Amino acid sequence: MTKRDTYSIDIAGIHRELPLFEIKPGLRIAILNILGDTELVQNCARELAKQLQDVEYDILVTAEAKSIPLAYALSVETKKPYIVLRKLYKPYMGDAIQAETLSITTGQPQILILDEKDRELIQGKKVLIVDDVISTGSTLQGMRMILDKAGAIIAGEASILTEGDRAQWMHIHALGHLPLFTE
Repeated sequence: MTKRDTYSIDIAGIHRELPLFEIKPGLRIAILNILGDTELVQNCARELAKQLQDVEYDILVTAEAKSIPLAYALSVETKKPYIVLRKLYKPYMGDAIQAETLSITTGQPQILILDEKDRELIQGKKVLIVDDVISTGSTLQGMRMILDKAGAIIAGEASILTEGDRAQWMHIHALGHLPLFTE
């Protein structure tokens, strides 16, 4: 196994060493993978719920897949339902809404899909967008496009961490910020 450089961070009272991965020549990012990290997810949900006390919203919306545990835990903390925008269309999704984004980790286009049943749940509702890490904002933009098409009102945006240009993300409810690592 390769020995990787890491970036040390404390989030919601928990210390983690985030591995650095090169995503293009001369640019590395610290990877926060919350899948399976129940302790971190629970603490982050608790802290984000405190930050979001004054935000009025009806429902949480996230994108598949890494941020699903956060949306679930935040749903439990806030007693608000959550919806997951999917990446693959399945026939049972019916008259779904789609938007295309560009993934920073793969460099490939990805599709986000709002299921027909969830479309009805958010129409005219105030939604809070939730993500694990907001970096380029492309997934965020895709989620905004879908919510706009569905007639939802975006009440706010939250993530565990933001990354890159900190000034660009000042409106995000976040627990911390990651730098980009250039060589």
